[in-house]
Amino acid sequence: MTTRLDAKRLKRNEPLAQYTTFKIGGPADLFYDATSADDLAGAVTAARDFDIEYFVLGLGANVLIGDKGFRGLVIRNTSSHLRFFDDGRLWVETGAVMAKLIPQAVERSLSGLEHYVGIPSTVGGAVWQNLHFLSPAPARERTMFIAEVFESAELLTHDGKRMTVDRDYMNFGYDTSTLHKQRDVALAVTFKLERGDQATMHRIMQENLSWRGGKHPWLEYHPSAGSIFKKIEGVGAGRLIDQVGLKGFRNGDAQISHIHANIMVNLGKATARDVRELIEIAQAKVEERFGQHLEPEIGFIGEF
Repeated sequence: MTTRLDAKRLKRNEPLAQYTTFKIGGPADLFYDATSADDLAGAVTAARDFDIEYFVLGLGANVLIGDKGFRGLVIRNTSSHLRFFDDGRLWVETGAVMAKLIPQAVERSLSGLEHYVGIPSTVGGAVWQNLHFLSPAPARERTMFIAEVFESAELLTHDGKRMTVDRDYMNFGYDTSTLHKQRDVALAVTFKLERGDQATMHRIMQENLSWRGGKHPWLEYHPSAGSIFKKIEGVGAGRLIDQVGLKGFRNGDAQISHIHANIMVNLGKATARDVRELIEIAQAKVEERFGQHLEPEIGFIGEF
């Protein structure tokens, strides 16, 4: 495998806010678009070989990038080649966007991905976080996990090998996978989908989009990183924040959403510092009143 990068696609001092759903973040020293699984593997290998700090970026959801940016190489994963097979399997590179992938599966009457409609994520992000959604439709009120349709993944391992791994290797959990614990990079994923009825899949998507639209701020108008704090079983982080009176509370241009208290939104010119301070305020208020510690689930990337 070559460790050389295409110099024409290597940018310097690239502002990162435009590449995140929060629309927050300073510049990366180096920035590279990886357009295929091989390109992604080459970029990561090059960074490792030259001992350059690196970060693989997908859609930029679930992260807060520091105002001072990232010292090193940000590799934006835009690899999106895919193949559907007659047996219902789907092979897809990890930069593919779920919102674009789902309609292609439904068009082929392949069921399993439609539950995640409306969630901003790439395939890589979905596998990294074991993407999940509590489906609201009657008789389906349970949390659906991407692990349920996951068959295998091609990884660039932390020690530089390319290998295909199964579900057991991934050690999926709630909001986690083995990718959190070691520096493996997912290059491509194979999903095992089932033949389904298109009308049923469209109904599920409409119901899920309607439910989500009423409970989450719209990214087009109020950029966010999604849920800020990890789930507290049986309580709910958002409920605790609401109960201490912080729903709608604003710090600079960062605000705890009026719609969902576990989501913070960018009202236009929010900085990472605004968000970090708002996180600390919520943690202090909840701990003081309920004795519960709110643990962030978003990633903090770069220099703050």
